[in-house]
Amino acid sequence: MADDRRCESTGVPMTHAQTHRSTQAGNGSAEGLGHRGPGWPGPGGRAAEAGVAVTTDGLPAWLDPVARAARSVQPQQLSRFLPPESGAGRQSAVLVLFGEGERGPELLLMERSGTLRSHAGQPSFPGGALDPEDGDQATTGPLRAALREAEEETGLDPRGVQLFGVLPRLYIPVSSFVVTPVLGWWRAPSPVGVVDPAETARVFTVPVADLTDPANRATAVHPSGHSGPAFLVESALVWGFTAGVIDRIVHYAGWERPWDRARQVPLDWRA
Repeated sequence: MADDRRCESTGVPMTHAQTHRSTQAGNGSAEGLGHRGPGWPGPGGRAAEAGVAVTTDGLPAWLDPVARAARSVQPQQLSRFLPPESGAGRQSAVLVLFGEGERGPELLLMERSGTLRSHAGQPSFPGGALDPEDGDQATTGPLRAALREAEEETGLDPRGVQLFGVLPRLYIPVSSFVVTPVLGWWRAPSPVGVVDPAETARVFTVPVADLTDPANRATAVHPSGHSGPAFLVESALVWGFTAGVIDRIVHYAGWERPWDRARQVPLDWRA
């Protein structure tokens, strides 16, 4: 039997052993994920050899709350910035990849190169715009794009990733990206690192326990007046879209701990 106890001090499952549990019939498909469109899932793979089916079969028990949230969460519960009804915006996808490290559950992040035109220097999930070869943007295109971009940016072997959920599409007004967050379980970890310094400054993992630690949480405030959740982890300030998605996942997974929302971290105009 899997040990699914939670650490009282962090709210995060204590186990990081390879304990897995099969799901009931129906839970392993992408049907019912909401606002995803018909046609899920599909074949795929190294991003063409890697499967693009969405399944929770064999998922570690500690990820069950995240998978459940992905099936029911509504777009407006994740962000006030939603895709334009006109259909405008550049379709893109990010890979929200959970693994198990020495300190338990962890999340893969990267820091974007400071020379990029958009979101330069920001910690982020691996990801980027859909390419024509990724396929239908309403079905498996975002899945293939998330895996392909993760491989291109971090060297990740996508064949070791199990996709287990898809969140509703969100919008980044400053860059006009319509982003599909794709949830993954790093079933067979592979080496990762900077592939192209022109795109990526560094690649790192963050323990979920650090993301839920109130001492590492704050509200980032931009000179424009915009404010949002932030995380001070691994010598990085994670804010903006990435922090917003992490904040909502932590909340709806039941891992959130009370933190001081009045604690502010100022951003400058270059952010």
